[in-house]
Amino acid sequence: GKSISKKKYDTIKQALMEALQNENLTHTELVNLVYEKLKDSFDGNVHWYTETVKLDLEARHIIERTKSKPPKYSLK
Repeated sequence: GKSISKKKYDTIKQALMEALQNENLTHTELVNLVYEKLKDSFDGNVHWYTETVKLDLEARHIIERTKSKPPKYSLK
């Protein structure tokens, strides 16, 4: 796995958690919301960092992917 700075991880994690606070989102919706929130203030590729942090949060069972079609993400 890749190592990323804690500051960048925490920034993306906070945006992901806020996006999922009130609704379940598809992968595209989730990534786009995080991108729109951080595009002007984040130093780095928001899409890449979002995917990396999202996968880590799934592995830690903090968020989950539903079995619906299309799959959606939610807080656990």
